[in-house]
Amino acid sequence: MKTFSIVGYGYWGPNLLRVMDSSQNIKVKHVCDLDEKRLKEAKEKYPDYIYTKNADAVFEDKEVDGIILATPIDMHYPLAMKAMEHGKDVFIEKPITGSSDEASKLIAFAREKKKILMTGHTFVFSPPVRKMKEIVKSGELGEIFFITSSRVNLGIHRKSISVIWDLAPHDLSIIYYILDEDPIEINSSGRDSIIKGVPDVAFISLKFPSKIVANIELSWLAPTKIRRTIIVGSKKMLIYDDSDPVDKIKVFDKGIEMKDPQTFGEYQLTYRTGDMYAPRIDSAEPLMVEMESFREAVETRKTPLSDGEFGLRIVKTIETADKKLYASL
Repeated sequence: MKTFSIVGYGYWGPNLLRVMDSSQNIKVKHVCDLDEKRLKEAKEKYPDYIYTKNADAVFEDKEVDGIILATPIDMHYPLAMKAMEHGKDVFIEKPITGSSDEASKLIAFAREKKKILMTGHTFVFSPPVRKMKEIVKSGELGEIFFITSSRVNLGIHRKSISVIWDLAPHDLSIIYYILDEDPIEINSSGRDSIIKGVPDVAFISLKFPSKIVANIELSWLAPTKIRRTIIVGSKKMLIYDDSDPVDKIKVFDKGIEMKDPQTFGEYQLTYRTGDMYAPRIDSAEPLMVEMESFREAVETRKTPLSDGEFGLRIVKTIETADKKLYASL
């Protein structure tokens, strides 16, 4: 059994602590946060752990094998570096850092120290997303033409970052995980509708070496909450709706077939509408699968699925898209 400590008990920290507490393979020792109120709330739920505001004391504890970082993004780099300096493996909530330069330095340092560095891109551990990749890789959809993704809601406007930094890591991780390739073109546009200088709606366009194109719609300003990805292939089409409580994935036997023209300028198009089915999907909680993956990586020393390099790919894309977004304002 491996011993982990969590640093950061704000927005996502409680979820991470909950799954670690319920795991039979993970021992939690410390919960660290600068906010006394948060520590008190955590201690009421989990009285057996050590609660502290001193991260250095956590890093110096020789019984701790891994550090779970769930702090604000500007603290990811310095805390992760310090944790690895003390010989700890590190799990960092997404995005890995606030810049590709910092991410690259973390990766190099982890390699030098032979430490596990994992990024918390939970969706790559989600059973529906994994099923989606399985279907794509099986060839059932045929040649993939394009992917569209929407992540919108009437959400909290953050003053320090754009909507791209806030929401895009989710969709980018899904698309990159499914396609196993990096884009050769990245473009984006949007606007700052409510707070001047803070983009709250954005559209990211990606083009891949395989000629697949993808579009991501992001917004804090929408009448309803939408979490949906559509994949269109030459044979079939797929919809992944994370908001659907029952059938998160639906596969449609729909498409268009084009025959060679029989006369000059005449094309024969056949529209096919067949059956729809919803595949069976495992019920495992993505966050638990993710934490078990980190624990396994710490034990086996094997590279985790969402390693530092995966996190770097996401941050590089966000940097490019964010720069073009601000240029479009």
